[in-house]
Amino acid sequence: MKRYSALLLAAGGSTRLGRPKQLLTVNGVPLVRHIAELLLATGPERLVVVTGGAAARISQALAGLDIVLVQNDNWETGMASSLQCGYRALGADPAPLLIAGTDQPRLTCDHLRALLKQGEQHRDVVTVYGEEGRGIPVLLSPATQPHLADLQGDTGLRQLWKNGATTPTLLHAPELGFDIDTPEQLDGAISAGWIDRD
Repeated sequence: MKRYSALLLAAGGSTRLGRPKQLLTVNGVPLVRHIAELLLATGPERLVVVTGGAAARISQALAGLDIVLVQNDNWETGMASSLQCGYRALGADPAPLLIAGTDQPRLTCDHLRALLKQGEQHRDVVTVYGEEGRGIPVLLSPATQPHLADLQGDTGLRQLWKNGATTPTLLHAPELGFDIDTPEQLDGAISAGWIDRD
């Protein structure tokens, strides 16, 4: 892909987990920095990171990286406001947008590159975890990005394709269906060796 930007959603408060998941570590590296480095390794023109809860500590974890940090003051309203905040920070840039979050410890650079390769046909590309599960990481075409303004609250990106106006390309990655929202899921990730033990 010739040019694209990237957006990392790192604003969540991790209320169910009871601690910022962005600051869990992978081989000693904070998870938010680990995912940011994966995104940067793909070669985006810009990487915007949206923070909210624990913003100061997350910013510190990202120190020295070539990123644009944006604070979402409305982060508690849900994912939609973070998507919109990040999109505004990028400005009117007619390039594809690679979007990832910070709770998929099994994400790889290979998967991100596969999304970019599939997106060369100017279509949205969505990660599919299983029968029902689909979502980030995604690649949004320039035509789809303005519709981020239509999302509200904790509405995820799936809403963009519900009306059937466009049909995204699907990229299967069942391993990315595992995310870290609860203490039990964190215990599972530690046991599997995906997240460091405290």
